[in-house]
Amino acid sequence: MTLRNVSVRVLELVAVLLIVSFGVFLMVALIPGDPATAILGEGKPPEQYEALRQELGLNDPVLSRYFDWLGGAVTGDLGNSILPPRTPVGERLLAALPVSLELAALGLIIALVVALPLALWAAARQGGLVDRVIGATMFGLLSVPSFLAGLLLIMYCVNEQGWFPRSQWVRLSDSISGNLHHAILPAIVIALSEIALFTRILRNDLVVTLQEDFILAARAKGLAPWRIMVGDALRPSSFSLVTLLGISTGRLIGSTVIVEYLFALPGMGSLVVSGAQTGNFPIVQGAVLVTAIIYVLVNMCVDLSYGILDPRTRRVHV
Repeated sequence: MTLRNVSVRVLELVAVLLIVSFGVFLMVALIPGDPATAILGEGKPPEQYEALRQELGLNDPVLSRYFDWLGGAVTGDLGNSILPPRTPVGERLLAALPVSLELAALGLIIALVVALPLALWAAARQGGLVDRVIGATMFGLLSVPSFLAGLLLIMYCVNEQGWFPRSQWVRLSDSISGNLHHAILPAIVIALSEIALFTRILRNDLVVTLQEDFILAARAKGLAPWRIMVGDALRPSSFSLVTLLGISTGRLIGSTVIVEYLFALPGMGSLVVSGAQTGNFPIVQGAVLVTAIIYVLVNMCVDLSYGILDPRTRRVHV
């Protein structure tokens, strides 16, 4: 991908972020309820509510409030929480984001470590008993909702066996082993559905790739089957997997709400739910913007990786 293509892609991503940020700001502005009442409580004199609305800029037009917020966001200032303690939103997000990023990253790593050999095994035994068993198992995993899988694992691994803690969190900077002990079970819950998706997608692409002429030529040379699968077929079969990986990364950061709630973890999901329930709209706006930024950056990296996975996709420029 040339520098010009990268520049065009960056401009497209900036436009996407602007649309997302405005859409979220507009939806939050239209949510029923009065933030002044949420802050002060009911039963106060009307002039106190009006003074607070004036202080927060709630009486200004929506576009004016949006551009004021956007101007601060560009410089890294996402405003302050409107509920006591009125701490900067950026500080709250910096405290919560590592938890969600770690859970998403661990979940994806576990999913890839499990899905890659399963997909290779199923594709190598296409139509056989192993392929059918793996396919049925992956279909079963897709049918189990995350909250149900989380509850079952908590009941067995936490309540009955006591292998993992449920409602505690140790930061990576405090203890690596303690952090992994607390994070591994939530990450497994996140990984279950991803394992099924990754295995099915990669297995199907491998089956198609194994019919290509260069694979038939490799077989004619007498190369070992495992070498053909891993060395020749895997890389060109990874396009759909890499695309799905990019989509899953952004999606998981924003969809860890259920897992964070089940395990009482202080991540982005819990922060957004708390902000939405209490009417703390700066928290919601900031969290969605940060998630959108991560999502578009990851997908930009995915686009750039296509040329590395298969040189045939690189554009030739004169």
